[in-house]
Amino acid sequence: MRVGENLNAALHGLLESDPSAYVIGEDILDPYGGAFKITKGLSSRFPDRVLGTPISESGITGLAAGLALCGDAAVVEIMFGDFVALAFDQIVNFAAKSVTMYGSRVPIRMVVRCPTGGGRGYGPTHSQSLQKHFVGVPGLSVYEMSPLHDNRAVLDAMLASGGPCVFFEDKILYTRRMNDVGDLFRHDVVPGGGGGADVARVFLDDPEAADCVIIAPGGMVDRAVRAMRGLLLEQEVTCCLLVPSRLYPFDAEPLLPALRGARAVLVAEEGTAGGTWGSEVAHQIHRLMWKDLRRPVALVSSADSVIPTAAHLERAVLVQDSTIHDAVLEALRD
Repeated sequence: MRVGENLNAALHGLLESDPSAYVIGEDILDPYGGAFKITKGLSSRFPDRVLGTPISESGITGLAAGLALCGDAAVVEIMFGDFVALAFDQIVNFAAKSVTMYGSRVPIRMVVRCPTGGGRGYGPTHSQSLQKHFVGVPGLSVYEMSPLHDNRAVLDAMLASGGPCVFFEDKILYTRRMNDVGDLFRHDVVPGGGGGADVARVFLDDPEAADCVIIAPGGMVDRAVRAMRGLLLEQEVTCCLLVPSRLYPFDAEPLLPALRGARAVLVAEEGTAGGTWGSEVAHQIHRLMWKDLRRPVALVSSADSVIPTAAHLERAVLVQDSTIHDAVLEALRD
C-alpha cells in the first residue's frame, strides 16, 4: 500500500467510526477528491460530513475550530501547505488558545492537513516546508506524515490529544510504499509515551550500535535511507535513522539509548535554517547528553532561498541524500 492510500483509508475509517467527524477543504469532493486524491471517495460515502468550501484558508480553519469547540471533530485539508500561512491567526490565536482560555480545558479536536515540501517542480509558493512557524505555540501540536507510521493510528492520536494539530504531509511520500526501507535495513517503532509520539527506527543490525544517528521527520525518510545505503556500501559507516511522528511537543528522552553509543548525531529537515524543529531537537540532546557527546549535534537544512521551479535548480536548493551523506562524513571526521 502507498502512503497516500494509507492516509485515504485512515480518513475513511475515521468518518465511519466517528459520526461527529467532518472533513473540510477546497476541491475535496468527488470526482476530484483533492489535489492529491487523498479525499477520494469520502464525499460519496459521507456526503453530509465532507464539505467542499470556497478558497478561504482562514474561513476553512475558522469553521473547523468552531465545530471542534462545539464538540465535533474536524479535519481540514489545506490544498498546498504554503497557504496555511493564511490561516495562521485562526490556528494560533483562536484554536490553540481555545483549549485553555475559558477557565477549564476545552477539547478542540481539530487537524489541519498541509501537503508540504518540494521535489515536484511547483515553484516558490507551492513547495515550502513551514513546520518551524508552528513549533513552540502553546496548545498546538505539530506532526509529520511518515511512511513508517500508520496514518490511522496517528490521526486517532491527534484527535485523542484534545488539542488542535497541524499535520505536515510531504507530497513526495504520497506515491511511496509504506514501510519500504530497501533490502539492507530493518525497521521498528519505539513507543514514545502516548500522544502519537512514537519513533520509528531504521537500522542495519543493532540500532544502539550505529556510528551515526540521523534524526529526521517523515518527509526525509527516502533521502536518509539512500544516504545510509551509500555510507554503508562505500564507507562502511553504519547509521540508525530515528523518525518521530510528533515533532512538537518533542521529547528526546526515548532516543537516548540509540544516541549514547553513536560517534555523531545529525538532525536533517527540509525547511530552511533558523528557529527550526531541528534546532529544538539539538538543544534537547545537548542538554540531556552534554557529558556524553563527542561533538556537537550537526544540523542539515535547505538553502536560504526560495524554491525554484526548474528541477536542477530545485535540487540545488533542497536537502538531498548526498547532502545527508556528506554531512554524516563531516560529523564523523576526527
